[in-house]
Amino acid sequence: MGVAARASCRPIGTVGAVRIATWNVNSIRARIDRVTEWLDENDVDVLAVQEIKCRESQFPFAAFEERGYEVHMHGLNQWNGVALISRIAAEDVQIGFAGQPSFRDVVEARAIGATFDGVQVWSLYVPNGRELDDPHYAYKLEWLRVLREDAAGWLAADPDAQIALVGDWNIAPLDSDVWDVAAFAGKTHVSAPERAAFSAFEQTGFADVVRPFAPTGYTYWDYKQLRFIRDEGMRIDFVLGSPAFAAQVENAYIDRAAREGVQPSDHVPVVVELPGDDDDRPMVF
Repeated sequence: MGVAARASCRPIGTVGAVRIATWNVNSIRARIDRVTEWLDENDVDVLAVQEIKCRESQFPFAAFEERGYEVHMHGLNQWNGVALISRIAAEDVQIGFAGQPSFRDVVEARAIGATFDGVQVWSLYVPNGRELDDPHYAYKLEWLRVLREDAAGWLAADPDAQIALVGDWNIAPLDSDVWDVAAFAGKTHVSAPERAAFSAFEQTGFADVVRPFAPTGYTYWDYKQLRFIRDEGMRIDFVLGSPAFAAQVENAYIDRAAREGVQPSDHVPVVVELPGDDDDRPMVF
């Protein structure tokens, strides 16, 4: 786990909305310029990233440090990997969640959590599943089951806890979350067990805090067959918030423009805004 210099972190309580974002960057080294330029333009306080595809020794810490961000990351090899990039000091950093399942005897780098002035943010890269008869599919469902049980325990222990489960969920929970649901018949991401696993988080008390503000729109477009140009995408990146967190969200959006240009990720950022100290509602940060 790497950490940038904390002295440069943004002071807590700065006037203005607090922004928390999630983005599957599909290789932090390949997209470092795009990610840092996006941070420069979007005034984000906490960015959860997935699929960083690198070990700690390979992570481009300096590019974030010089912008006043600290980094906590978990990456084992050229696959998977997650990180939290923030200009608010992180506390209680956790690598993985309790009982996180392994795949072929490896507990993959798919989850990292930290608390930012009372708000617990988890960067999650849910397993893909591959095919319905693949062992990776059973692994995906088990991974989600254990995470849901842990999350339920957090809420049971503290119903007022502010928790955000953010990242690439690799599930399209609604038919409208894929460009053509018929094209996904018999495939992962839309199967009934996967959708039930996603719904289980909602039944536990977590809410999709983005959809009320952005009811339509995709977050992922395959590189193949001009999917982005044709808007043949999927909505698989989400921010699920506990009741206390959801109550604070005052805006949310999907930044579709981040998929344009040269060498983009196949995913785009999803952003939520919380009140800053110019708001007379209860403070989050």
